[in-house]
Amino acid sequence: MNKEIFSIRTRQAFDDACMRIFHHQARHCAVYRKYLSFIRIDPATIQQPEDIPFLPIDFFKNHRIVTGLAQPQLVFTSSGTTGSVQSRHDVADAAIYEHSFRTAFEQFYGAPANMAILALLPAYSEREGSSLIYMVDDLIRQSGHPLSGYFLYNHDDLHKALLHLKTAGTKTLLIGVTYALLDFVEEHAVDFPQLIVMETGGMKGRRREMIREEVHERLRGGFNVADIHSEYGMTELLSQAYSAGGGRFRCPPWMEIHIRDINDPFSLSPIGRTGAINIIDLANIHSCAFIATQDLGKKHADGSFEVLGRFDQSDIRGCNLLVQ
Repeated sequence: MNKEIFSIRTRQAFDDACMRIFHHQARHCAVYRKYLSFIRIDPATIQQPEDIPFLPIDFFKNHRIVTGLAQPQLVFTSSGTTGSVQSRHDVADAAIYEHSFRTAFEQFYGAPANMAILALLPAYSEREGSSLIYMVDDLIRQSGHPLSGYFLYNHDDLHKALLHLKTAGTKTLLIGVTYALLDFVEEHAVDFPQLIVMETGGMKGRRREMIREEVHERLRGGFNVADIHSEYGMTELLSQAYSAGGGRFRCPPWMEIHIRDINDPFSLSPIGRTGAINIIDLANIHSCAFIATQDLGKKHADGSFEVLGRFDQSDIRGCNLLVQ
């Protein structure tokens, strides 16, 4: 079943995999099985993906969400704020996560070996258990470029590296936590129109919250690029969605977004209407593939989606959530 997930190319293949994984997890994920029982859902009555119930994401804070009996090879934890309860994602098979992010990254950006990858991720690099750092570590290794790597707070070295890569005509990706990218462009102006700038993670309590348009305007000006890319992922997922600009995210073929009604969590909202984001991530075959997040968003007719903020009183966490 694992290989089938990453070979999905059609609507029917996705739906078939959804139903197989749902019925498997309804039997073998103890927490999900108990949740279905609590909301009085008989899995046998679920006949199409649109009817699958989504597990509230907060369950990852207080329960081990595992399907089957395998011991975790990796444990990812959310960043959270001081004193908050972290989410925990036990990853039974690291190869599935690696296959997921490698395949998706190449789908959207090409092979890492053909570019330099620079990372400005101090909030993530300074703690353990970050799924983002695990992914970026791997992409940097695949890149193999001598200037690929982490820069933390040494903005002068990052500035020199960017100037060198621009002069050399090297395809370059700079992935950074939002507040750190803003700090950088306030110190250094870089005229690098071909640079791919990817922001993730928000302000992490380091700067005032800003609307996405304001953030992207400052970053576009600071790097002289036409668009700012974004990554949408979280501890509880083994897949990521990407935006090439304008805040419109797209998923890889084994991941899908649904928007649920804010007032009725068991009903889906129509295309174009703001609601809460539900995520199907079929890479989560050993945890739970059906997650109801605390993010607000809307889905467009072409399948892309926007992230529009968070529910009030939700934890502030790092998964590219700028207030809209």
